[in-house]
Amino acid sequence: MVHHISTAELTLEDINAIITEGKALALSDEAKQKIVSCHEYLYRKIESSDAPIYGINTGFGSLYKVSISAENLEQLQVNLVMSHACGAGEEVPQEVVKIMLLLKIQSLAYGHSAVQLETVERLIQFYNRGIYPIVYQQGSLGASGDLAPLAHLCLPLLGMGEVNYQGYRLKGEDILDMFSWKPIALKAKEGLALLNGTQFMSAYGVWCCLQANHLSNMADVIGAISLEAFAGRLDPFNHLIHKVRPHAGQLQTAERFRELLEGSELIASPKKHVQDPYSFRCIPQVHGASKDALRYTCDVITTEINSVTDNPNVFPEEDLIISGGNFHGQPLAIALDLLCIALAELGNISERRTYQLISGQRDLPEFLVTETGLNSGFMIPQYTAASIVSQNKQLCTPASVDSIVSSNGQEDHVSMGSNGATKAYRVVKNLESILAIELFNAAQAIEFRKPLKTSEKLNSVLEAYRHKVSFVTKDRILHYDIKESVNFIRHFNLTF
Repeated sequence: MVHHISTAELTLEDINAIITEGKALALSDEAKQKIVSCHEYLYRKIESSDAPIYGINTGFGSLYKVSISAENLEQLQVNLVMSHACGAGEEVPQEVVKIMLLLKIQSLAYGHSAVQLETVERLIQFYNRGIYPIVYQQGSLGASGDLAPLAHLCLPLLGMGEVNYQGYRLKGEDILDMFSWKPIALKAKEGLALLNGTQFMSAYGVWCCLQANHLSNMADVIGAISLEAFAGRLDPFNHLIHKVRPHAGQLQTAERFRELLEGSELIASPKKHVQDPYSFRCIPQVHGASKDALRYTCDVITTEINSVTDNPNVFPEEDLIISGGNFHGQPLAIALDLLCIALAELGNISERRTYQLISGQRDLPEFLVTETGLNSGFMIPQYTAASIVSQNKQLCTPASVDSIVSSNGQEDHVSMGSNGATKAYRVVKNLESILAIELFNAAQAIEFRKPLKTSEKLNSVLEAYRHKVSFVTKDRILHYDIKESVNFIRHFNLTF
């Protein structure tokens, strides 16, 4: 299967399909033509004029005033890539690097970056063969593009840097030798086109949005199981309540719960209490607000991955080369901060439901085991969830409100969206664990409601879960159960 890179809009669903179905990449004829035409236009422009063009015959950043002679234009681009490879910290996960490659290829294919066709096709060869450059998480300010991470992404094109390939860590020169490839000889502007861009932030954003959409769906399902286990009421999900406060996510969540609980003996059984705690009663309002925030973030990310984000932008048809700021990551930075908050709140309310389930209320045994005292039961998983929830709150400190001046004051406002991106990744992973702990507790608690049954939909989830995690009758090492629960949530395919 092949996905042809073109100027057509690329959706998050498209990217998910490309990745999960293992599709190879290839340039469409249209994309090839645009890349070649733009590159040829730039060289005609250079040959016909001595006028300064930023980053092409001038220095970079605050060195824009320095003119570069014609014989040094190509060395200028090589120097740029080498000097900007200043990453630090942990390696970017390969699943994110793969998306970085895809997004860089997509951005260059619009034909406004003046790169060689050969350069884009080498990036495609890296992607198709599973050659993932080693990129580091720290180093980008989220403006002027993700300079340091993208420099590391592109070093192997020159036979420099390092890559991961089939489980091995190889030098850039060795991977070129392995496939009998020559290093790419960068032409004017190419280094700048490769390094200017938001593909580091965007790739993290794509990954986080794809996972977050799945976790948002799972949060509803797991919350519904908890509601059943806690002998909760259906009243708070009545459509009339939400009709008079019609936030889209709230309406969607209430409808979702009504569907999930349809046919349940538990939800239809008489209740002794007239109200539930907020962590159950306000699920539509809380989960719904997170859905709305997630929708906004995904819209921003989708716009970004269909954009040209290097500088300057080249417009052959208009005969213009324009220096601007499309590499500034502020739209992404704000959206990623919002995503962190939205997902942290799904975890926050999830942990509260877990706490309610173990508290010995509503005819449930304390800590969800029958011989408490001798057995601690589900006491400590809640501690773990609370610890992770607290860390998420710390990670929700916004990155986008910070800025530190760089490049001798030329780059005097930056987005810090790269830090927002890496912390969003951690929040997603944390939410996965929090929801796994809630499911672990909810599945245990609902066993005490038998012989009453839940709905067919929720029962199908519980049956699948029980193939992975068994009922806890006495104390055992629960770490392994939590680990299995995380894997279950990660890979469970919701079909309803």
